[in-house]
Amino acid sequence: MSGLKIEGVTKKFGSLTAVEDVNLHFTAGEMICFLGPSGCGKTTLLRMIAGLEDPTNGTISFDGQDLTHVPVHQRDIGMVFQSFALFPHLSVAENITYAMRIRGHSRSDREDRATELLDMMRLPGLGDRRISQLSGGQKQRVAIARALALNPKIFLLDEPMSALDANLREAMQIELRKLQQELGITTVVVTHDQTEAMTMADEIVVMGRAKVLQTGSPMEIYKKPIDRFVAGFIGSSNLLPATLTGDNSVRVGAAELRVGENRAGQGAGADVLLMTRPEEVFVRAAKGDTPANAVTGTVTFIRDIGATIEILVDCDGHEVVSVLTPKDWPDVKVGDAVTVEMPESACMVLAA
Repeated sequence: MSGLKIEGVTKKFGSLTAVEDVNLHFTAGEMICFLGPSGCGKTTLLRMIAGLEDPTNGTISFDGQDLTHVPVHQRDIGMVFQSFALFPHLSVAENITYAMRIRGHSRSDREDRATELLDMMRLPGLGDRRISQLSGGQKQRVAIARALALNPKIFLLDEPMSALDANLREAMQIELRKLQQELGITTVVVTHDQTEAMTMADEIVVMGRAKVLQTGSPMEIYKKPIDRFVAGFIGSSNLLPATLTGDNSVRVGAAELRVGENRAGQGAGADVLLMTRPEEVFVRAAKGDTPANAVTGTVTFIRDIGATIEILVDCDGHEVVSVLTPKDWPDVKVGDAVTVEMPESACMVLAA
């Protein structure tokens, strides 16, 4: 079967289990993001794909070829490290074609390839420049070009944007995604940045506590998180303590609400969490009876950042955030009593 396949992979360092029983399969040409907090095992998993670590158990294969015990230099991969790991004593072109020189490619082939990759990275004419003369974004592009010099089948990147400032990071996320789509190369990116994963990935693998917690497209992960951890790690979530009153209904305080999906795996009477996304709830000035599928509260903070307005509401000691566009502005102020409407389709029940 084509693509990258990880079967039953576990990695232990002494008594510490860094990666536990991971089973994943990705179609060739996809961009995959391993997403999770520090220490969750994502970099260790990437290093096993690269051949820099051997699995304690399990196998890793690509396009039907077992790579589990294949040496690094025979795996046909390109890798960009978090620090970029460029050679300061070599020129830009020499850095890019370093692996080609080690493998005996001619000078003319190396020069042609360096020119091609510099043009691809939008760095034309910089081949003779020293690494110390480059900006952070330029260094990253050189590191990417070096990883692509031998036309690898798999492209691996370990926290590739962490050394860049916020504005450059966002621009490079888009550039890297466009480059990957243009080349059609199977790419695995390790990141702890949810925006980075949402921007670039075909598939996101959310990891925590050495295990894979959920896999899916960015929208699948965002719209249907499997549990509280994933809901909190991907985007912002409102999580309200609730009690199940039926398969698709909960009680929050004195309010009864219908829910679109119950992922708690529990029955009526169970203590659960009601999850909504901030952009899917609406704040209204309290007038008369509380509308259906709504809770009441008091506005505690308003943040207007131009394109969006964030309204924080205290609902019986629990904070709910609503993100609205200016055209939906409800004309409320701090201290006002309000209702927070939560459409049934936007409400999901998670285990507490």
